[in-house]
Amino acid sequence: MALTVKSGHFHWSASWFMTLLTLAAIVLFVRLGLWQWHRAQEKTTLQQQFDAGSHSVTGLPSGSTDVLPRYAQVKLEGTYDSEHQFLLDNISHDARAGYEVLTPLRLTDGHTLMVNRGWLPLVGNRHQLPDVQFDSGAALTVTGRLDNLPVVGISLGHVPPQPGSQWPKLTSFPTMADLSVALGEPLDSRQLLLNPGEPHGFVREWQLNGFGPGRHLSYAVQWWGFATLALVLYGYLNWQRSAR
Repeated sequence: MALTVKSGHFHWSASWFMTLLTLAAIVLFVRLGLWQWHRAQEKTTLQQQFDAGSHSVTGLPSGSTDVLPRYAQVKLEGTYDSEHQFLLDNISHDARAGYEVLTPLRLTDGHTLMVNRGWLPLVGNRHQLPDVQFDSGAALTVTGRLDNLPVVGISLGHVPPQPGSQWPKLTSFPTMADLSVALGEPLDSRQLLLNPGEPHGFVREWQLNGFGPGRHLSYAVQWWGFATLALVLYGYLNWQRSAR
């Protein structure tokens, strides 16, 4: 049984299997293109929020940082706890492996916020952790951007901090709940990306993670091009076969 069209000298015929297979491929390619299109819109929104955070600095209202937009730039007063720090593993910079350093900041209102003090390169192996201790006894004012912790697409990359008394603790793509359990106290839902001009920091070239909107748009056009190509090949190859 075939899907056949005849008109004069024109004779075109395709099996139902080929028709359904082509239709499925076209639907898949179109949906993948739409997904990339929506990802581009999301990245555009995030880039606008990131740029907006560069224009002003605000104080942190009482309560959670959730009341402020992502990437908002805030000024905080508190005291670092350099005795209980975390090293975020599997973070690269300029194609080099390394860590980002998370240090608790106990605010004057009693809340505790994780401050990302920047990136350090991996030296030697992961059994030799870098020394990130510093004198943190005095209260100070810090400025930075609010952001979420980095996430990984594959769950196998999620490694919470190990229990025990050894600090700093190595972890990979943890949740804030993981860090809260390890620290033994509640934490704010966001981290603070320490501004480059602030003391006690490492490499801090903050930018959006992943591809920019343009890359996602190009992928969308490619997927839609595949859908068009599948339709053209479906029509042409079946006409050729029946014409022989």
